[in-house]
Amino acid sequence: MATRVQAPTGGPRDSEEGVALDGVARSFGATQALAGLSLHAAPREVVAVVGPSGSGKSTLLELVCGLQEPDAGTVRAARAVLMPQRDLLLPWMDALDNAALPLRLQGAKRDAARAQAHPVMAELGLAGFERARPHELSGGMRQRVAVARTLLSGAPVLCLDEPFGALDAITRADAQAWLAGVLAREPRTVLLVTHDVEEAAVLADRIVVLSARPGRVVAELPVPGARPRHPTGQDVVAVRALALDALRGGGA
Repeated sequence: MATRVQAPTGGPRDSEEGVALDGVARSFGATQALAGLSLHAAPREVVAVVGPSGSGKSTLLELVCGLQEPDAGTVRAARAVLMPQRDLLLPWMDALDNAALPLRLQGAKRDAARAQAHPVMAELGLAGFERARPHELSGGMRQRVAVARTLLSGAPVLCLDEPFGALDAITRADAQAWLAGVLAREPRTVLLVTHDVEEAAVLADRIVVLSARPGRVVAELPVPGARPRHPTGQDVVAVRALALDALRGGGA
């Protein structure tokens, strides 16, 4: 039996701002993406999910966001928003209006939405680029606009699907640093899907390792130390090695 439970809207309590998947299964025709997966994220915890291609990581995020329903098991989550791998900025809108889009969809007037989005854009290093169209921005800037849009949704749970996967190494490192800073200032419950085990160790409080398809949890690794962490820090290097071992043992 499959169940999805949404936390009440209108200011959910901290206890209702986490995520819980218990015994979740999801198939697409003859292909089983997830099998008996159980994963919990405490309120304001950052949980990174790593696993081989096809292990159901993106499916997991879509289940949490209510974009899919489980075939079996239970999904409990507060209101969640998905940031997909591609930024999906609207080409006819400038950067500021793209960032403010969730506010407009919630009924805010254009000027009010822009005023609320403006300081978030500045915080993410986009001051001076508010009027630029998406094609005028670098890949890193586009991702920052997408993150601003995600934050401005106001959702207590953020599901980030390879948010920096398309960036070069230097830009990616910068993006990780400012995302860590944003989450330190504006804590949310975060599920971060990434293929980069080092990124997971830098940004997350805990790393969940999935097996090859059908995805199931094969390891849960707490990451010591406060966020943000340096990629060459001892804790990051140690947890990265443990996660890689778990991936190999899980059929990666």
